[in-house]
Amino acid sequence: MPEHEHDKSFLLQVVQPGLAGLMDGSVSTLAPIFAAAFATKSTHDALLIGLSAAVGAGISMAFAEALSDTGKETGRGHPMMRGAIIGAMTFLGGIFHTLPFLISNFYAAVTLAFVVVGLELIAIAYIRYHYFRMRFWLSIVQVVIGGSLVLAAGLLIGNS
Repeated sequence: MPEHEHDKSFLLQVVQPGLAGLMDGSVSTLAPIFAAAFATKSTHDALLIGLSAAVGAGISMAFAEALSDTGKETGRGHPMMRGAIIGAMTFLGGIFHTLPFLISNFYAAVTLAFVVVGLELIAIAYIRYHYFRMRFWLSIVQVVIGGSLVLAAGLLIGNS
């Protein structure tokens, strides 16, 4: 297989589902975790909701990807492999900013979780830049806008 075809296959079969999972897990779990944290002021409650959101989102995305196509027509590879990749990355994206809620001090946990979210969004922007030749700063802006909208929704709901 020529090298450029191998690179395209790697992008379609590994990087793209991994990035989609990381983005989904990082962004989709923000609202429930931060809504729970600010509504209850309980790091334990936020941790439980974050864990359930990360696990649930990972399972959901794994099944959605594995059942979306056979991979033969699209060249996207075996559906079970893509499902495993996207599911694992969705879980990781959701769990990273959940782990700070292991800290019992609410303000320390929330502050660390905000920092982790920022690092996640930068990592997503970098992957888009590195593998898909996006302009880095444009990618940062796009990813931060998306993440900020979801985070704002969670904060508004949690503080209502």
